[in-house]
Amino acid sequence: MKIGIPKEIKNNESRVGMTPGGVFELKKKGHTVYVQSKAGEGSGFFDKNYEKVGALILNTLEEIYEASEMIVKVKEPIEREYPLVREGQIVFTYFHFASSEPLTKAMIASKSICIAYETVEDEEGTLPLLTPMSEVAGRMAIQQGAKYLEKPVKGRGVLLGGVPGVAPGKVLVLGAGVVGIQAAKMAAGLGAHVTIMDINMKRLRYVNDVMPPHVVTEFSNEFNIRKHIKTHDLIIGGVLLKGAKAPNLITRDMLKDMRPGTVIVDVAVDQGGCVETTRPTTHEDPVYIIDDIVHYSVANMPGAVPYTSTMALTNVTLPYVLKLANLGWKKAIESDDALRKGLNISEGEVVYNEIIETFGWN
Repeated sequence: MKIGIPKEIKNNESRVGMTPGGVFELKKKGHTVYVQSKAGEGSGFFDKNYEKVGALILNTLEEIYEASEMIVKVKEPIEREYPLVREGQIVFTYFHFASSEPLTKAMIASKSICIAYETVEDEEGTLPLLTPMSEVAGRMAIQQGAKYLEKPVKGRGVLLGGVPGVAPGKVLVLGAGVVGIQAAKMAAGLGAHVTIMDINMKRLRYVNDVMPPHVVTEFSNEFNIRKHIKTHDLIIGGVLLKGAKAPNLITRDMLKDMRPGTVIVDVAVDQGGCVETTRPTTHEDPVYIIDDIVHYSVANMPGAVPYTSTMALTNVTLPYVLKLANLGWKKAIESDDALRKGLNISEGEVVYNEIIETFGWN
């Protein structure tokens, strides 16, 4: 199969769809791999590294799409790429269709095969291709939240870990999934007091077992959320509904109950956000303030640490890329239940129910 690795063109996205090590494995199986010139530079991988393992370097985005039967990338195609996606072409990437109707309609019109990393689901119900980026984003959420709590950037002026004689900051984590647990772990490591909330008691029991005593669990409902937002300094939105839009757990009217300078980091922004006032931002302009509350909602947080993120992503995507390349997409999804759940749009038809429900296309 002819496989293309384009340079990401989304704002401040420095990750790349595959490492040279991944290309090496594909070449071993007899596949042709095209890499756009400078696609890997942001992650620390240069054209010469790809050429050394047998990749063919092409100069433009247009050449990559034209030459390739399968596109392997990181972020969803943006408007400039819509006309480049061809009928029957496999596009394997993070799509997050539920957060963008224009993207969904563009991919339907292209009649391509859209397989979304974030909905590949194994027999245990976990999302193996989303997990490493959720781990990165969960950990980064605390780093960024701690920074934006500083007064020069309009935060409350709170040091999360406190100091002797001064209580530590308080972190509220909504969702005890991968993002939430990684965020809680990082916040606890800094010495903050952490409250983690979920509606899944099994997850809360797990958190209670593995976290230190200054991480406490509480069942998630509106009453409890309204209670805690009044006293917590940093709020992490880590809620995920597979393939669907995230629910608004914090509404606009709740902002007035928070203390000025409280920071919200909404990691769920890719799926529409779990805070009503969330709108996607970029690493170039990451925050905005509404009612004295600092909102950080960068839609590609792991893009800020591209070396770590690209390595972690290729670790999990490569086996699926190999299967798609070796068998073709139809046989690959027939033989792999997890990969079949990743198929979102096929030759002009939406085949993932959560997308249909999100846009009311029933």
